[in-house]
Amino acid sequence: MAEELCQCSDCKRFYKEHDRLIREFPTFKQQQELNWASIQSFRTLCTKVTNDLQRELSERESKEDVSQEEKHISDTEISETLDELESVNAYLYSIEAIMERIFDTKISNNIESRFKEIAKELAPDPLNMDRLILNRLFHQASDSSDNKNIN
Repeated sequence: MAEELCQCSDCKRFYKEHDRLIREFPTFKQQQELNWASIQSFRTLCTKVTNDLQRELSERESKEDVSQEEKHISDTEISETLDELESVNAYLYSIEAIMERIFDTKISNNIESRFKEIAKELAPDPLNMDRLILNRLFHQASDSSDNKNIN
């Protein structure tokens, strides 16, 4: 028997995003580009926040008369976050190195079409008319567990 997928709100959001990415980027090349852009944007944002926090911490150290009310983030929180972000950036550099190897892989157009076919199977469009009709019919069926009255 197949294991049931987790239905918590975080997992549902993940499944929805997972399927959307497959639908919108159904080829090997598109997945390569998507992942590269994702890593680069994550690294850019982490680097910018790291630089901003380092600047803020440096400014605070030079002006010791900053009151606690003016500090929205504590020095300790900034220092701990900087340590974590440095680790994240190191991991992102490692992922980038691996992605460069993945970019060396080229797939023929014939195989790219197979990617598109399988993408449609893995993540069918939830707004596809046939799927909407099937869902509506399923929910109207008398043997559907959603429609059973348990007393």
